[in-house]
Amino acid sequence: MEIKIENLAKTYVQDQKTVEAVNDVSLSIPSNTIYGIIGKSGAGKSTLVRLISLLEKPDSGAIYYDDKRVDNLSKEELIQQHRRIGMIFQNFNLFYSRNAAKNIAYPLEICGVPKKEIDSRVKEMLELVGLSDKGNAPVSTLSGGQKQRIAIARALANKPDILFCDEATSALDPQTTKSILELIKDIQKKMNLTVVMITHQMEVVRDACKQVAVLNDGRIVESGTVTKIFTNPKSAVTRDFLSHLSSGDAGQKDDGIVRWSKAGGEYTLRFIGNKTGEPLISTVSKKFDVEFNIRAGGIQTLSNTKEVGTLIVDIDGKEKEVQKAVEYIRKAGVTVELTNGDEK
Repeated sequence: MEIKIENLAKTYVQDQKTVEAVNDVSLSIPSNTIYGIIGKSGAGKSTLVRLISLLEKPDSGAIYYDDKRVDNLSKEELIQQHRRIGMIFQNFNLFYSRNAAKNIAYPLEICGVPKKEIDSRVKEMLELVGLSDKGNAPVSTLSGGQKQRIAIARALANKPDILFCDEATSALDPQTTKSILELIKDIQKKMNLTVVMITHQMEVVRDACKQVAVLNDGRIVESGTVTKIFTNPKSAVTRDFLSHLSSGDAGQKDDGIVRWSKAGGEYTLRFIGNKTGEPLISTVSKKFDVEFNIRAGGIQTLSNTKEVGTLIVDIDGKEKEVQKAVEYIRKAGVTVELTNGDEK
C-alpha cells in the first residue's frame, strides 16, 4: 500500500510555548518496500508516525493510503482502518498477564475471529517469527529479541497492509538488532508489506531500508534512496548521522567507519560499488604532486547489497595540485566534500 502525506502539520503547547512537532511535511512512501524515517531525539519522528498511522489527527494537511484519504475518516471507518495497520515499539507493549500465544491472539479476539481460526493463525505467526516452541512461555521468561518477535507476530496477526516500526530495535543489542532486521526484511517480502521504520540509528537504515527521509526540527531535510543518501548526503544532519555510524564487530564485513586519528581529516570521499576496490588514492598520488593522510575509513554494505566506502583524509600539496587531484577523483565517480559539510 502506498502512503502519501501532503503538507502535514502538528503543533503542541508545552510549558506555555507552541512547539511545531511536524511542520509542512510532504512525503511519498512506495508500496511493498521498507522505508526509513530517521531523526535525532526531538526531531518529530514519533509525532509523525502517530499521524501517519492515524493514532492522532494532524492540524492541517492530508494523508492518503493508496488513493484514499484517511485522516478524515469517521470513527467506525477509523476502527476498520486501524485493523489493517500493524505497529511495533521499542518497549514491546506485551501483556505480561498473557503467555506468548495469547499475546498474538489478542488482536484477533477483539475482532471476533472464531477460536479455531485464532489458534491456526497464532501457530502460523509463531512459525513465521521462529518461535514455534514458545507459545506457552510467559512473557517474563523471554529475552528482548524473543519479546520483539512476539510483538511482530501480534502486529501481523490481522494480516495488515502496513507495518510501522517505532524505534523497534533501540532496546536490543547489536546482534539481536541484526536478527530482527533480517526477520522484518524476510516478512516484508513474504507478505508484500509496506514497512515504515522510525529510527535514530543509521545502522538500521543501512541494513534494512530501501529509501529514507531525514527529519530535523519537524521538517524533511532530504530524502531518497539509501544508496543516494549514503554516497551524496546533502544536509548537515545526514552527514552527522553518517559520521557516527558504529564500527560493528571486528572482522565483520560491515566494519563501519573506523577512525584511528581524531586529528585532521579535511576531506570526505565516498565510493560506491566496485569503486570501493579500486586503487584510486595510489593513482592520484602518482599522477599529481599531492600526498594523502588517511584518518578514517570503512565500507558499509547497504540492504540492497551495494557497498559504499568512506575515507576521511587530508590532501597535502600546493593548492592548484590539490584542486586538480580533487577534480580527478570526482570525475572518477567519487563524491568529494569537505568534512565540515561543504562539497568541494
